Amino acid sequence: MIDAEKQIIYWRKGSQEDIAVARELLDKKRIRHGLFFVHLSLEKMFKAHFCRVTREVAPKQHNLLKLAERAGLSLDEETLDLLAVVNFFCLEGRYPDTLIPEPAAEEAATYLLKVEKVLEWLNRQFE
Repeated sequence: MIDAEKQIIYWRKGSQEDIAVARELLDKKRIRHGLFFVHLSLEKMFKAHFCRVTREVAPKQHNLLKLAERAGLSLDEETLDLLAVVNFFCLEGRYPDTLIPEPAAEEAATYLLKVEKVLEWLNRQFE
């Protein structure tokens, strides 16, 4: 049996750290790397929710839409659309054949703000 609370703390802390790194990288105009950490932050938060709901070890999976579904989260269409876009930032960081044109700094900042709002909502679900 796993210590689910320990897992949840681990994933939530990692999510907070990664969104801070994303901000730092985007401030330095390291767009591709910053957006990779934006994705990673959401991924870890969804894994925290998965552990909260299932009391099991989080899956070794990176697709945000699938993680949100497996965590039993009910998300609106706008958030689902955002997750679909943010999924590309993970692939770009891992696989060179999936590169898409790098978003402008302003667009990346907009993604960061939207994801931070989603993270705030996800964090409130633990209260």
